[in-house]
Amino acid sequence: ARAVLPGVSIRGALVQMGPHKIDRANWDWDETERNPFWCPDAKAAAEWEDYLDGVRKQGSSCGAVIEIVASGAPAGLGAPIYGKLDADLAAAMMSINAVKGVEIGDGFAAAALSGEENADEMRAGNNGPLFTSNHAGGVLGGISTGQDIVARFAVKPTSSILSPRKTVTPAGAETEIVTKGRHDPCVGIRAVPVGEAMMACVLADHLLRHRGQNGA
Repeated sequence: ARAVLPGVSIRGALVQMGPHKIDRANWDWDETERNPFWCPDAKAAAEWEDYLDGVRKQGSSCGAVIEIVASGAPAGLGAPIYGKLDADLAAAMMSINAVKGVEIGDGFAAAALSGEENADEMRAGNNGPLFTSNHAGGVLGGISTGQDIVARFAVKPTSSILSPRKTVTPAGAETEIVTKGRHDPCVGIRAVPVGEAMMACVLADHLLRHRGQNGA
């Protein structure tokens, strides 16, 4: 998919593990290549290592939030009703195993903002209009704006934990189940490159549609 997206950079990062979030003031994309968590905050990565080790020793699991950012995508991809870019992005991210929630741009945080705070104002730039913010996450009315496209998704704690859980047999009898063998304390770590791939697939699809419909 990336082969048909010249000039588009797609990168992912783990921004929350369990209840522990990164400090966005420390965001460094290069840092995602220096730790096993795809974490852009070096301090948070060190703290997560201890936290995850504790979760593993308890035989439990934790959730995570992954952020995917596409830079350099052209404006005009998508449609206002059918084939909305953000709708397709949400569907793609939700199709990843263990994902339970998706947001674009500020997402649910936008509900706490006023109209003045949430509006991405525009100014005249040397090469065309410029936005002064990106609360929308690069998509307005289902169409890309030319800004960074930002999608975030939440991965649940895996149910394959070592502590017994109550369940019911096919015959209807109450019992307990315990996962034996492999134990993955945070499957969200594995979801980072998957999220990047999903973003690439959706953008490639919309770029090809755009070319077919507009001839460029």
